[in-house]
Amino acid sequence: MIRRLKTARLMQMLSLLMVVFLAGCERPPVDSEQQGFRGTGMVDVTNPRLASDLLEQLNIPDPLPAVQPSGTLASEVYENVQILGDLDVAEFNRFMAAITEWVSPDEGCAYCHQGANFAAEGVYTKTVTRRMIQMTQDINSNWSNHVGATGVTCYTCHEGQNLPSEIWYENPGPQRAGGFTASTAGQNYPAPAAADSSLPYDPFSPFLLGDMEIRVVGDTALPDGTTLPATKQTEETYSLMMHMSDALGVNCTYCHNSRSFGAWEGSSPARVTAWYGIRMARGLNNEYIEPLTGVLPENRLGPLGDAPKINCATCHQGLNLPLNGADMLQYHSVLSGDD
Repeated sequence: MIRRLKTARLMQMLSLLMVVFLAGCERPPVDSEQQGFRGTGMVDVTNPRLASDLLEQLNIPDPLPAVQPSGTLASEVYENVQILGDLDVAEFNRFMAAITEWVSPDEGCAYCHQGANFAAEGVYTKTVTRRMIQMTQDINSNWSNHVGATGVTCYTCHEGQNLPSEIWYENPGPQRAGGFTASTAGQNYPAPAAADSSLPYDPFSPFLLGDMEIRVVGDTALPDGTTLPATKQTEETYSLMMHMSDALGVNCTYCHNSRSFGAWEGSSPARVTAWYGIRMARGLNNEYIEPLTGVLPENRLGPLGDAPKINCATCHQGLNLPLNGADMLQYHSVLSGDD
């Protein structure tokens, strides 16, 4: 009897240990695809079950019907049209209807406009929307090395919500109570941004707001004080890479060759696309989003008083192609920045 009890307890302990060890693993099935020659360490591993769940959640709206030009500019019909004033008023109205569907389907026009006085500046979202339109035009005009010809629209990030579901604020992470060890330097706690690993809690501020070099190993044999990255910088780089992997639903070899992660020669073309994407996100955060901090109300700011910023997940949301590659820009060329 005693032996059976001991055996049962041992099995319970072993089962518990198995749960702990496998908690961070994805259950099968998984798919693998060889991206290069065999032996080159370029096997891309994906989980079709997770991708299928994300695809089922997509609800891309049908494009609004095209309209015939009226021959009159929007600035000739409406007051205080600070951007898009040279757009035909028929297309202007169509675009406003599209933005409403993309960003504020429940609130309607009142989300950005003050009652019946559409020319008034009383609602902060009107100022924000202007800058976001300009930001989207900038992306499609100047960052084709990342977004390609597909480009982006407001729906790419918002998906029918006032605020995109994937944003970030500056966050130092949990702090200990008192003493000289109170600061954790953003480490040693499960970091949501890094797949709940104990890597740095905020991998975005150094790289997607600041311009810290993304590097794991130095490029000299011995440290000279400038080229060899510090341990914390290496950990921050890994934290950012974990975010990118989760944000795109891919593993490391989607961009890197596992024989030498740092070598560009054996990397896939996706690494170049990602290189531009990092710099695009950094530029947009600094040029368009951070300057809106003084415009946004307190409930839109983070715990440290900063504006909500973008990262890779803001557009990708778990898919290697945002919206699974749906091209919505073709129906609204005004966002291409060419009109």
